[in-house]
Amino acid sequence: MLKQVSYRESVPSRIASRVFTVVMLVILIAGLTGCSSSSTPTPASPTSISPTQPVATKAAVTQPASATQNATAAPTTAAALPARGGSGGMAGSLMSVTPTYKDVAYASVSAAQKLDLYIPQGTGPFALVIMVHGGGFMMGDKADGAGLGGGDTILAQGYAIASLNYRLAAEAKFPAQIQDVKAAVRFLRANAQKYNLNPDKFAAFGASAGGNLVALLGTSCGVAELEGADLGNAGQSSCVQAVVDWFGPIDFLKMDEQFTGTSCPVNHNDASSPESQVIGAAIQSVPEKAKAANPITYIDGSEPPFLIQKGEQDCTVAVENTKMLADALSAKGVSVQYDLLPGVGHGDTGSTPVFEDAENIQKVIAFLDSHLK
Repeated sequence: MLKQVSYRESVPSRIASRVFTVVMLVILIAGLTGCSSSSTPTPASPTSISPTQPVATKAAVTQPASATQNATAAPTTAAALPARGGSGGMAGSLMSVTPTYKDVAYASVSAAQKLDLYIPQGTGPFALVIMVHGGGFMMGDKADGAGLGGGDTILAQGYAIASLNYRLAAEAKFPAQIQDVKAAVRFLRANAQKYNLNPDKFAAFGASAGGNLVALLGTSCGVAELEGADLGNAGQSSCVQAVVDWFGPIDFLKMDEQFTGTSCPVNHNDASSPESQVIGAAIQSVPEKAKAANPITYIDGSEPPFLIQKGEQDCTVAVENTKMLADALSAKGVSVQYDLLPGVGHGDTGSTPVFEDAENIQKVIAFLDSHLK
């Protein structure tokens, strides 16, 4: 700490103090110069595998300037990341086997940008199911697959599985989450030969927040502001060939309206809600940004087939909110299967599984088989 020099002090004392002050200023300036010259990490270059599918271009949605994340910001280390892990009844373990490839970095901006890859028995190349965990955009992990199920059975049916982590709301705001998912798809397609994957047969499967992200992935192929091209492998397509959405929120702006007059909580418009947290402000105060997170915004009839499954007693995301997506896809001629499951709410939180019941998992596999095999 610098000492204030009194004019009553001796001349030698004042000279010494001034010399000390100059030295400290030099050190401070040098430190600031060093900070400003630090370089931004460059994402890994794409492999030599060319895209197997042209990237379609869809109409962009005008967003406030703050909506666009700087994909090349300084990397976030693991120590600085928000705590992950399952959410309530959604906690558990996605797979009972060890990943074939664990903690594979698909981008370099954040330590969160990693995936686990499970390769089945056989010769391949294998169709791939990309699994995106739930947790309200605030928690969840690729290992627990919060809200997801059936991983072992899907793997046993000859599908490769990639389970992703993505940046949570405490680390980065929308559109960082969908940009991460798209970056992972591009990475996997670019490295399909290395991992023995079929780059023409990718499906996405997500639950809750992950359901929103896979639905958005399925409807927004080619939307530049959601692509996050700076995260790497920009020459590859982020399109998928099938989508399985388990109870994902669709239109954030209508969530409270659809619960009004019911016994379900009406709190999604609050600044503290998961939807507001991931958007970065109370959702009703930034409707254009909330609209950009709505998968329906981008539907034009070019979407892949969808399987949408919903619990009829869901008090987190209204039945009407989910059905809006099915109706919008159907209206554009997209193949969509919508299942309303009785006796269950927002995922399997009771002692008897419904979403993860063996019979329902077979429905999911039958859907995948019909579009990927």
